Amino acid sequence: MTATFARPKVGVSACVMGQKVRYDGGHKRSHFVTDKLAEVVEFKSLCPEVGMGMPVPRPTIHVRELNGEYRLTDTRDGRLDHTDKMQSFFDRQRPVLDTLDGFVLAAKSPSCGMERIKVYNESGELMHRKGEGVFVHLLRQHYPHLPLEEDGRLNDAGLREAFVTRVFAYRDFKQNVLASKKMAELVNFQSRYKLLLMAYSPAACRQLGRVVASASEHWQSAIDQYLTLFMATLSKPTTRKKHTNALMHLQGYFKQQLSAQDKQALSEQIDKYRRGYVPLMAPMALLQHHLRHHPDDYVSKQVYLDPYPEQLGIRNLMQ
Repeated sequence: MTATFARPKVGVSACVMGQKVRYDGGHKRSHFVTDKLAEVVEFKSLCPEVGMGMPVPRPTIHVRELNGEYRLTDTRDGRLDHTDKMQSFFDRQRPVLDTLDGFVLAAKSPSCGMERIKVYNESGELMHRKGEGVFVHLLRQHYPHLPLEEDGRLNDAGLREAFVTRVFAYRDFKQNVLASKKMAELVNFQSRYKLLLMAYSPAACRQLGRVVASASEHWQSAIDQYLTLFMATLSKPTTRKKHTNALMHLQGYFKQQLSAQDKQALSEQIDKYRRGYVPLMAPMALLQHHLRHHPDDYVSKQVYLDPYPEQLGIRNLMQ
């Protein structure tokens, strides 16, 4: 019972798609993005620096902190300030950005880097390496719940799984909960995501349940609180231990239907996953098999069974 998915709309730095738009005329093509992720999402590529009018190739730019504010300037003398042009470019892109379900960004860029960006002072001296790109800053300011990830970090299996999971979950939340503004849809969303949340943080799953319980009285604040915690919960890679806990919880729904032999086989497969002998797909496929033979409406609606398209092969990896 493989789920079907609508294609989320995902922004991407143009250089990550292989377009030669970097300052040196090169690119940063990500094979996962162009060869795998492109099969299941609709990409909207852009280069903020080219979009705000800079040529290719172009002088390098960097982030400066002036009067407590991050500014985007040239690296030679700091006299050329591109910050207002970046803001204008961002504003022009808002009709597209409003539709996005995620964004893949180019690491180390003073425009698109998410972290560890060099920040200089007014005289051009390095202050620290804890900054973020100016375009990323605008994204976070205007779209605080939008799933973001850098191209290089997607080479990490755990971060890749977490990002893809967030993208499809965010689209689901927007299309059902935010579009309807109905309490019943929020309750249904939390119910469908219960096991997935357990696989990331049982404590957060319980906390989100309490947010839902209070949502009828303070809808908008509850929605913001829920989505903030939901996205934060899925932002860090989970572990085999947590996945195993969710698998055992899922196994419990079949304790009355399975024979002793089938129960033993399922337990062994889950334990093999726990010890790192098989990928997550192995016990998950067996659970899917039992669900086909012993249908359960609650279990069949659990997003944990199919949080993203199987063709990405994420659950086949030995994480």
